[in-house]
Amino acid sequence: MFLAGTMNKLTNQSWLSRLGQYPPRLIEAALAMNANDIPRAEFLLRGLLKDDPFEVAAIRMLAEVAGRIGRYRDSENLLRRALELSPGFTAARANLALVLYRQNRATDAIAELDQVLAEEPENPGHANLKAAAFGRIGDFEEAIVLYEQVLAKTPNQPRVWMSFGHMLKTVGRLDEGIAAYRKAIDLMPSLGEVWWSLANLKTVKFSDADLAAMEAALAGTDLAKEDRFHLDFALGKAYEDRAEPAAAFSHYAAANALRRTDLDYDADETERLVDQIIEVCTPDLFASAAGQGSDASDPIFVLGMPRAGSTLVEQILSSHSLIEGTTELPDIPALARRAADYPLNLPRLTGEQLVRQGEEFLRRSRIQRKSERPFFIDKLPNNWMHVAYIRLILPHAKIIDARRHPLGCCFSNFKQHFAKGQAFSYSLSDMGRYYRDYVRLMDHFERVQPGKVHRVIYERMVDDTETEVRKLLDFCGVEFEEACLAFHKTERAVRTPSSEQVRQPIFRDGTEAWKPFAAQLDPLREALGPVLDCYPDAPKTW
Repeated sequence: MFLAGTMNKLTNQSWLSRLGQYPPRLIEAALAMNANDIPRAEFLLRGLLKDDPFEVAAIRMLAEVAGRIGRYRDSENLLRRALELSPGFTAARANLALVLYRQNRATDAIAELDQVLAEEPENPGHANLKAAAFGRIGDFEEAIVLYEQVLAKTPNQPRVWMSFGHMLKTVGRLDEGIAAYRKAIDLMPSLGEVWWSLANLKTVKFSDADLAAMEAALAGTDLAKEDRFHLDFALGKAYEDRAEPAAAFSHYAAANALRRTDLDYDADETERLVDQIIEVCTPDLFASAAGQGSDASDPIFVLGMPRAGSTLVEQILSSHSLIEGTTELPDIPALARRAADYPLNLPRLTGEQLVRQGEEFLRRSRIQRKSERPFFIDKLPNNWMHVAYIRLILPHAKIIDARRHPLGCCFSNFKQHFAKGQAFSYSLSDMGRYYRDYVRLMDHFERVQPGKVHRVIYERMVDDTETEVRKLLDFCGVEFEEACLAFHKTERAVRTPSSEQVRQPIFRDGTEAWKPFAAQLDPLREALGPVLDCYPDAPKTW
């Protein structure tokens, strides 16, 4: 549920037991929500609010309806209306904090939670959400302290132990993170996400007892869909580590197929969007924008496919004394897509708009900067889709394309469950098409803006690390430092699935992992087409 795990839910049983004091339509709407009949709940609530626009309980419930279907801005507006009518409605304020958090506005969420916690200091759900918000803005130590306080009061919360484990892993306290995950499993053996969290460390090898426990949990008849696909992903990793590719692929395929049922991804839509970007991304576009945009030169964008080595590139760069690693920032996609007709609007952006949007990115990203280093990294891989927009609003920024062999890269995505986004990655054919569109757009951009993107080929980085690191640093305009070769010794928070891999010396295993599964990858090969044969170059014609 939208509000589950952070505060009292509108539709939980304790709330339902007290419904007698509320209007009948509100009760009926709550029951509809409890049965996940969202359309009926919305119909009833809108009818009730038409008759009584000041019924704050109905406004709050309608906000939950909006949140459940992803209309977070509508949910926020409704909750602010409820608080305008009833400033002391703490539950609505707690809901608002979660909605702000879901919109990547963690600082705003923390401000609301400060007031909520002042009013309800004993509610561990509020502190749990505040800890997550601290983690979102990179204040990991504050988050860890809050998790410790929550768990001291409520030690039997498996999901909080799991979140605590996530935070410990992020800051490199791996043994403590694993212990927290194991505590969550002890409390709830069927919690699929925590099994996957252990598997996702990449360095943990499951025991026979672990394997038996996961298989037993997966055999449960009342297992939630989310637990089921997480368990399948984890079992895929367990069998792959045991060199049993057939069993591993069976679990990976089951996990992806089940996860795909919840996603509305259309590969044709991605292809059309790339077509539109190529249409507007012309030499004339950049010639007309010359001298415009923000003057800032501090951002370094690392982009490309997920699981292509972007975290490795970030870790190398972050080991330099002048470069700060942040995280995968959501700001470029959010800024780009504010225009209803993006990307067709790009040629119409004025010089004033280009400057303003470049400066807005810098303001929004500043919360993630924790040092005085002059350069910082945004390593959101999917920013490849916005490479033209980045170039227009931040013409002095550095752009690095992290690229990996298509079979290795795409199969690594297929094995990965992402907490959010990357909807293309749950089908081999969707993934092949996505990789092909990525190469197609980056190839076009290189033709219209030659030399403005530095490409890092993962396999070359593995084979001749020092040469590739020197090229990378030269492109970024900084001197070579030995620390960049000893990147695995750099202590910093890493939030991505590669967090533990980049804390080890570079290795070749990642370049070969797809080979035992070669027989199952025909749909991927077909979708990739000539991109596969031409790697690391792009096809001559499209």
